[in-house]
Order: sequence, then C-alpha cells, then structure tokens
Amino acid sequence: MAEPTIKVLLVDDHQVVRRGLRTFLEVQPDIEVVGEAADGEEGVARAEELRPDVVLMDVKMPGTDGIDALRMLKERGNPAKVLVVTSFTEHRTVVPALRAGAAGYVYKDVDPEALAGAIRSVHAGHVLLQPELAEALLAEESAGRAPQGRGGTLTDREQEVLGLIANGRSNREIARTLTLSEKTVKTHVSNILMKLDLQDRTQAALWAVRNGAAG
Repeated sequence: MAEPTIKVLLVDDHQVVRRGLRTFLEVQPDIEVVGEAADGEEGVARAEELRPDVVLMDVKMPGTDGIDALRMLKERGNPAKVLVVTSFTEHRTVVPALRAGAAGYVYKDVDPEALAGAIRSVHAGHVLLQPELAEALLAEESAGRAPQGRGGTLTDREQEVLGLIANGRSNREIARTLTLSEKTVKTHVSNILMKLDLQDRTQAALWAVRNGAAG
C-alpha cells in the first residue's frame, strides 16, 4: 500500500532557492510541493489556504520573518509541522524558532536526500533536535529564559514517555515501544506538559535534553 503524499509549502524570499527545492522535492514519490511564498506573512496566508502537512521555512526574510510566522501559525492553530531552514552562522536563531513552535531545523547546505528525510521525519511527528544545538540551548537556559519544570513530579511511566519524546518518537511509536494505546500515550503527554508547565512536545524535548532525561 502506497504511503500518503506529504504536502509541502516552501517559504523563502529567494526565488532561486524555492525553484531548486521544488525541482528536487517534486521527484520524491511521497512529497508534493503545493505552494510557495516569498515572506513570512505570505507563508502564513498560504498555509491557511493550502493546509500543507509540512512548511519549509527560512528564518531570515524581509518583513515578517520565519519566527514571527511560526508564532502566527501557532496562534491560528494551524496543524502544519514547520521545518526551519537556517545557515550555520545563524544557528542561534534555532532556539527561538523551536520556542515558537518549529518541529526541527536543517541547514541551508543540507544534502537533498537528508532534506527529504527531515521532511518525512517531522511529518511523522518527530522532533529534530541535533547535538550541535546544545551550546545555544545551554546559553539560553542559563539566562533563565525557559520554564524549569519539576521533573520529580513525573511518574516512572511519564519519565519513560518523556525520554522517548526527546528521542524524536511519535505518539504511535511510543505506544508500540511501551505496549500502550495511542490514547493512553496522549494522556501521558498531556500530563507531562501540565506538570512541567510546558506548551508542546518540542519544549518537552528541550526540557528533557537540559535535564538529562533524554535517552
């Protein structure tokens, strides 16, 4: 049985970049580029109109940038997973992007096959949190910008679920790993977010990395 097609929206202020991404992604059998936008504001409007599964979003754009666009999508309850595209020199912008709701990030010089893999990964519910982000995370956490939470209040099962979230597992994968129903896993995730005073599973993954709860 064929896998469902992943609908992707490209948001980048450089037309040549969008054209290159479209050319590559359109040869992927399970990925369809459904639209493009040249800035964050247009990207939000197109995301509301087209309802893509994944948005490939540049961070630095004139007018409404990627981080503001992320916040706008979150405020509107848009379900699209956002994969931020950034350069290595802009890596510190990744932390605010994750805080704003991004499901992960890739660098602009990413290998095309790795980009397709990243799109599939965030679409499956994974959080792409790479090791080289640790320095930026620690710098922000030490400044006291992130919620601290109370890890000691979690049950053993919730700790297990949290560790799997930090490892990028989707609810379905967590359910299979722990031999639970997806409904039970969703309940555990909701309890974890409530107890740690976090807004979403991306923040939960960041909390787990910071506090050594990641496997």
